[in-house]
Amino acid sequence: MTDKLTFITRTGPETASVFEDLAKLRIAVFKSYPYLYEGSATYEMEYLKIYAESEKSMLFAVYDGSEMVGATTCIPLTDETPEVLRPFEEAGLDVNFIFYFGESILLPAYRGLGLGHRFFDEREAHARSFGNYKLMCFCSVDRGENHPQKPAGYRSNDIFWQKRGYTEAPDLRAAMDWPDIGETESSSKPMVFWIKTID
Repeated sequence: MTDKLTFITRTGPETASVFEDLAKLRIAVFKSYPYLYEGSATYEMEYLKIYAESEKSMLFAVYDGSEMVGATTCIPLTDETPEVLRPFEEAGLDVNFIFYFGESILLPAYRGLGLGHRFFDEREAHARSFGNYKLMCFCSVDRGENHPQKPAGYRSNDIFWQKRGYTEAPDLRAAMDWPDIGETESSSKPMVFWIKTID
């Protein structure tokens, strides 16, 4: 299947050229557990602006024909939103030397093809290319062990992330707000960070 796919890279302001495709993909993928996100195109387009406003951001995407079927983003932590920055500042870490990885999303039919590793390879190479960043990080939602909408047989990505060299940082916690499926109002969700040293 991978021989039929095309790959694009956009950086800085160029990322805006595919925001509509990315917004549609984010809404589709994040609807599933554990995010259960009741997304809207209006919110997505506003949120994604941070990537176009950052000179060092990067978006790497996979297309099958004209449809974006997978994507991943990264951005200097200093260009991220306050709720992402705050835990690192409160921990006394120098945010000027940390690169933040945003979504890494694939439609279900395209999983198991090695694209998840490709996404990490692309983001890590981009972060290293500047020569001055010391840490890479991302965060994931913590739904706990007994969430009522947790599917039977659900497996988290923890082992995959550990194999990529990332370590969960339980002292780095954030909260992000979004409406769950079926809700009209946003509610706060606990987020946990994973970090890796740039060698």
